[in-house]
Amino acid sequence: MMIPFTLNGSEVFIDANPGERLVHVLRRFGLAGTKEGCLSGKCGSCMVLLNGNAVPSCIIPIFQVKNTTIMTIEKFAETDAYADIVEGFRLAGVSMCGFCNTGKILTAHTLLEENIKPTKQDINNWFSGNLCRCTSIDDLYAGVRQAGLLRRKRDHGK
Repeated sequence: MMIPFTLNGSEVFIDANPGERLVHVLRRFGLAGTKEGCLSGKCGSCMVLLNGNAVPSCIIPIFQVKNTTIMTIEKFAETDAYADIVEGFRLAGVSMCGFCNTGKILTAHTLLEENIKPTKQDINNWFSGNLCRCTSIDDLYAGVRQAGLLRRKRDHGK
């Protein structure tokens, strides 16, 4: 089945079994930043932006991405929003182990798009689908809040 979608800003077509998982299809495009972890949508290592929202690509069958827009961490890393999040995480001491980074970064982005000043409870709720053993929830909370502050400064000068 030929499936058209936009991947990292380019229109692509993939011939795939409709039930094949998006996380596996991304490998065919040479994109390795999206990690395969639990294959049940509970760890966050396979996170991508689907039409602007962070979703676990391991539970998305490829037929569901027809005519959608997918952005992986590779493309997101070119944005100012990525720079804000990574710097916010660095300032707060958030560990960046390499395996759960994608989930932490893309979840933080989606949260900050919806709520630039999230509470600790907001962060707990949003990050419930991210399994991270390298960072405490307190550091993550501080990192997301710091990233929000950096984004506000960049967007509004305050």
